Amino acid sequence: MVVSIDGESLTIEDVIQVARFGEKVELSVPAIEQIKKSRAVIENAIKEGRTVYGVNTGFGDLASVSIGFEDLAKLQVNLIRSHSVGVGQPFSIEVVRGMMLLRANALAKGYSGIRYETLATLVGMLNAGVVPVVPQKGSVGSSGDLAPLAHMVLVLIGEGEAFYKGERMDGHKAMKKAGLTPVSLQAKEGVALINGTQPMTSVGALAVYDAMNTVKDAIIAACLSLEALRGTRAALDKRIHDIRAHEGQTDVATAMRALLLDSEINQSHAKCGKVQDAYSLRCAPQVIGASLDAFRYVQSVVETEINSATDNPLVFTDDGTVVSGGNFHGQPIALAMDFLSIALSELANISERRVNRLVNPHLSGLPAFLTTEGGLESGMMIAQYTAAALVSENKVLAHPASVDSIPTSADQEDHVSMGTIAARKASVILENVKNVIAIEYMCATQGIDLLAPLNTSKPLETAKSTIRRVIPMLEDDRVLSSDIEKIRGLMDAGEVVASTEKISGSLLDA
Repeated sequence: MVVSIDGESLTIEDVIQVARFGEKVELSVPAIEQIKKSRAVIENAIKEGRTVYGVNTGFGDLASVSIGFEDLAKLQVNLIRSHSVGVGQPFSIEVVRGMMLLRANALAKGYSGIRYETLATLVGMLNAGVVPVVPQKGSVGSSGDLAPLAHMVLVLIGEGEAFYKGERMDGHKAMKKAGLTPVSLQAKEGVALINGTQPMTSVGALAVYDAMNTVKDAIIAACLSLEALRGTRAALDKRIHDIRAHEGQTDVATAMRALLLDSEINQSHAKCGKVQDAYSLRCAPQVIGASLDAFRYVQSVVETEINSATDNPLVFTDDGTVVSGGNFHGQPIALAMDFLSIALSELANISERRVNRLVNPHLSGLPAFLTTEGGLESGMMIAQYTAAALVSENKVLAHPASVDSIPTSADQEDHVSMGTIAARKASVILENVKNVIAIEYMCATQGIDLLAPLNTSKPLETAKSTIRRVIPMLEDDRVLSSDIEKIRGLMDAGEVVASTEKISGSLLDA
């Protein structure tokens, strides 16, 4: 598979294939033609002596400073060096590969005035596996993600540092080993390469893709918990959800009905007299469904952004004009990432409440802390502590980054998005959520095993069997952190969902 980029049709799935799985990339023929037309506009503007921001002027509050023809190339190199001020741990390989792909795709739209040769080298780096070392911190999300992208471009010009074949090395050395020639930037190219939202959008694309997969695990885990707690299926009645027709809610309720087919456990308490369950069970479709709707909204924002021109100024080939604007502003992604953080946090919030019910003998009707030797053994008592800690951490991280703004560049850039911070927080929250759901899987399958010889539904038996392949039922106290890690491995590989869907059918269409 080769992903062809044209600035118009890239999908989140394409991003995953390139960023995470190393698929190759090529520029489409129409894109190459448009790139060359766009570059011709810049060349003509220089020949005509027109003043164009970022071509023959300074940047930010220095935009009023004119730059002589003999210094146009030096201006671009100075821009990259001076803007490479990131700090902190580097972004992961997949995030940087994602930002390289997204920047190439934005430039392929043909509104940036970059030379084809420069863009081809960036694509060559991606295909050869030269991955710049890009510090995570230092972007305020306008004018685009300047510092992270500058670090990316350092390697393109033979400077900075890069990862190549598992080794961190000098950028020039990495380019040489890969058989690539560093670029000598020309007029407009530096600003074209770093003025965009690609770092925040790369983090966001990976996060929302994983969130959409995680919601299926959240649904399966909720159903396992409901069964272990001998909850009622009444609240899943289709009529209830049809008269409050939020798409996410109805989709989750449909998925839960597919999983919670009749079972021996369900029949065992058919006449128990319980009228309704606690909210963490009864309202699972409403809560998980609302998060699903949020994920779908975020997905739509990211899909728009990854095919957008986000630099400044923009080049219009129809009339040969170069126009300054604000497409670099990260507010659309910033708001979406904050929304993603909140929606993800809620998956963990309600999951932890079900974990609490599972381990609490006063609520579960199961042995205390899911062990038959309570007192001598603590069972899964402290697993709930871990879930509570992760949920509490998420509450802090879910505070929106996008409501903050600190002016920069002598107040020329007087409102910024903080979108990269929002995206990074969402990614951390996602990891916490996955761990909470893994804990729920662990506790719920233990609860069901404690109801033996009664069985759950066939789809849920399949889910439980998949988990039991990597962790046995808890008979005696043991270290549970490794159990959680093994379940996370199943989740990350999509194995619990895949095995369950072989029985239930697809849980969510999209």
